[in-house]
Amino acid sequence: MLSRTKLDNGLTVVYEQIPNVRSVAIGFWVTCGSRNEAHDEQGISHLIEHMLFKGTKQRSARKIAETIDAVGGILNAFTTKEYTCYYVKILDQHLRLGLDLLADMVINSLFAEEELEKEKNVILEELRMYEDNPDELIYDLLVEALLKDHPLGHPILGTPESIAQIDRNKLIHYKEGYYTAENSCLAIAGNFEVSQLLEESNHFWQQLPKNLPLVQNCPVQTRGTTCLRRKETEQVHLCVGVPGFHRHHQDRYPLLVLNNILGGSSSSRLFQELREERGLVYSTGAYYGAFRDTGIFSIYAGTSIKNFPQVLSLIREELNRLQKEAVPAEELARAKEQIKGNLWLSLENTINRMSRLAKSELFYGRFLPPEEVLAKVEKVTAEDIIRLSRLLFEKDQLTLMALGPFQKNKTEEYLKGWKLNVPSASKS
Repeated sequence: MLSRTKLDNGLTVVYEQIPNVRSVAIGFWVTCGSRNEAHDEQGISHLIEHMLFKGTKQRSARKIAETIDAVGGILNAFTTKEYTCYYVKILDQHLRLGLDLLADMVINSLFAEEELEKEKNVILEELRMYEDNPDELIYDLLVEALLKDHPLGHPILGTPESIAQIDRNKLIHYKEGYYTAENSCLAIAGNFEVSQLLEESNHFWQQLPKNLPLVQNCPVQTRGTTCLRRKETEQVHLCVGVPGFHRHHQDRYPLLVLNNILGGSSSSRLFQELREERGLVYSTGAYYGAFRDTGIFSIYAGTSIKNFPQVLSLIREELNRLQKEAVPAEELARAKEQIKGNLWLSLENTINRMSRLAKSELFYGRFLPPEEVLAKVEKVTAEDIIRLSRLLFEKDQLTLMALGPFQKNKTEEYLKGWKLNVPSASKS
């Protein structure tokens, strides 16, 4: 049973009873991520996420960890471009404890000065670790290039310079502006009694304030760029990307299918051509992410410097092919069935069920049934795929970012087969 209600303070609660499981997943979701940050406070959303684990008026950081471990539960959090989530998964008999613990962390965190300085150092180490993972770093570089001057281009972790400028007062002021009942939701999925859930939720979450922050959308540039960044890595890590469709756009479902055809699985075109047929890569794929006012469609591949030009050329050929040739009926059906299977299988997990409830509420203001999504996926045609490919994959719209052991004065050699308008020189 799916239900939605509001607590006395205006906090929306969305919940789904699943009687045949022994667990319950509880998530507090706030519409606050790196896109909400000013330039000089980049990383503050992620820093707040860390600090909520560092102690409250009732529990020390150690006590928070011991509390969840004592019942064999899971306590975690994550920050994205547009939202932050804190969640627990515990046995159904510990529902009260889960609601209490999350509310205590969100509402009563101390932001102690000494803990803040330690956690800032932890995040600096996280940034250094990220620099050592080029397959992840390259995607952030692509996003920054695609969404230049757009708040979505802000790195979630921030920068060493921005982290250094954040003090306790900035943290508290920022949190008070966004961590409010009208800007958040509480999502629960699993085995529980509704009466207990609502009573305990009202009790523990009543102190969350009601304010609603201002929401602003920003335009996105569409002209592509090319950048080769030198880094001493064993492979070249490359991303090709283009602004996609926002989450309310009618073409988001055709783009989801196109994504699957091009690089969504081991049977996809890129995986088969680049890895299985030619042995040029170990890892490759495509990704579509939708945001409130734009989206990103990207392709990733990791290859040797020697094979880099050929991989670029083959990616270009696959994009051109999608613009000209209709996807065979069997391939189109397989892509749709994969989306269908992935969605239904993901919903056998209470955390995923809880997450779907929350995202539906925050993004659409209503529950988006899987059947509705899959019906729209099923309507996608081969003509839709050609139309979108022609719309998105024009040569002056694509951005190429690559990270690897590039040599000076070899840009033209590296980019043969990748015919963008005016490629930039390699950066040393």
